[in-house]
Amino acid sequence: MKSQNIPGTKAKKLLERDLEVISPSYPRAYPFVMDHGKGSEIWDVDGNRFIDFASGIAVCSTGHSHPKVVEAIKNQVDNFIHISSDFYHPVWVEFSEKIASTAPFKEPAKVFLGNSGTEAVEAAIKLARAHTGRHHFIGFFGAFHGRTMGSLAFTSSKIQYRESFSPMMSGVTHVPYPDPYRPILVQAENEDYGEAVVRYIEEVVFARTVPPQETAAIMVEPILGEGGYVVPPAGFFPALRRLCDKHGILLIADEVQSGVGRTGKWWAIEHWGVEPDIVCFAKGIASGMPLGGILARASVMDWPMGAHGNTFGGNPVSCSAGLATLELIEGGFKENAAEVGEYTLDALSEIMTRHTSIGQVRGKGLMIGIEFVKDRESKIPAPDLRDRIVDKAFYNGLITLGSGKNCIRIAPPLNISQDLISEGLQMLEDAITSAEAEA
Repeated sequence: MKSQNIPGTKAKKLLERDLEVISPSYPRAYPFVMDHGKGSEIWDVDGNRFIDFASGIAVCSTGHSHPKVVEAIKNQVDNFIHISSDFYHPVWVEFSEKIASTAPFKEPAKVFLGNSGTEAVEAAIKLARAHTGRHHFIGFFGAFHGRTMGSLAFTSSKIQYRESFSPMMSGVTHVPYPDPYRPILVQAENEDYGEAVVRYIEEVVFARTVPPQETAAIMVEPILGEGGYVVPPAGFFPALRRLCDKHGILLIADEVQSGVGRTGKWWAIEHWGVEPDIVCFAKGIASGMPLGGILARASVMDWPMGAHGNTFGGNPVSCSAGLATLELIEGGFKENAAEVGEYTLDALSEIMTRHTSIGQVRGKGLMIGIEFVKDRESKIPAPDLRDRIVDKAFYNGLITLGSGKNCIRIAPPLNISQDLISEGLQMLEDAITSAEAEA
C-alpha cells in the first residue's frame, strides 16, 4: 500500500494546473493522475500502482493498451487519419459488417456511427421519429442516456444533470425502472415486478397522458448504469416487447455501458431473449478510442440521405480500434467476462456475510453493483458510507466508481484475471471494514 504517496508530488502539481484551465463541470472522483496502464493495472505519475475496477467507465474493455488494439491504431495512422463521412473507406465497412453480425435481432442490421454514447442516443431518437412519424417517448427514472439536449431529456439518474438546462426536449415521459430490491409500484398477486411496471405504462401512462399511437419508442437500459447497476426482473423485457408490438412502438436498447461483451453476451438484452429494434453502443466498443453508434433493423433504418450525419462518423482510426476490439471480445474476452463475473459475484456474496452494510450484490458478467445500506431490514441507503469506501479503496490501490445514490460498480476490463479480481476484492473489503469502523 502506498497511501502516504497518494497523491504524490507530480500529481499535486498537475492537479493545480488542471484547476486553472479545465472546466469545473467534470465530476472528478478522487486525485488519480494516470501515467500508463497495462491490462487491468494502471500507474499514476508518481509510480503508484492500482488495480482498475472501473476501466474508464466500462470503456477499456480489452484492458489498457492491448497490443492488438495498439497495432491496429498504429497501422491505420500510417495510412490516413481522417477523410470525413462524405466519402468511403474499407475499415468503416469492415467494422460495420462485424458489429452488424452481432445484432440481437434476426433481421439484417444497418449501422450508423458517431463518436460517443450520447451521440448514439441522439441518433436513435431521430431515427425513431423519422421512421414512425410519431413524437412521444417513454423513458425510465434512474436512467442515464447522455448529457446533450436530446439524450438529457431521457436522463434521470441525478438532478445535477438537468439543473439549469430546462426546458428539455418535449415528448419524454418517465416511469419507474423495475428495481426488484426497491419496488415502488403495487404488484398484483403472483405478478413479476417487471410486469407490474409494464402494466403501469399500459393502464396509467397510455390511458391518461401519452397516446400509445403517438409514441415512437421506449428507450431503456437493459441494466441500469449510472442509476445503480440495477438488473430488472425476468418478466420485464418480455412484457415490454409485447407492449411495443401491441402498439407499433419501437424498443430502443441503450447498451452504451452494458453492451459489447460486458455481461458475458454481446448485448445484455440477450439475457432475456428479447429482440430490440434499435441498439445504442459506445464505451467499450473501441477500447478507449472515441466511437459510438446505433444498430437498427434494416427496415427501421429507412431515413433518406442527409437526414442525419456527422463529420467524424466512421473515423478510420476509431473503426480500426473497434474492429480489433470486437475480434478480441469474440476470441475469448466475452467468455472470460462471464466466468470471472460469476466468480466475482460468488466472492462478493461471501464478503457480504461479513458486512451488514452490504444490502445487495447484483449483476451479470463483469457489470456488478454493490448496494450499501444502513441496515438490511430498513434498506435505508448509505451514500456517505459508499463515498468513504470508494475513497479508501483508492488509497488502498483500487480504482472504483460509485453508481446511483449508494452503490459501487465493478466494471473492470473484460480480460481481467481471477487473481487480480481477488487482489482487488481484498483491497475493497479492507476499505469496507475501515469505513464501517468510522460510521
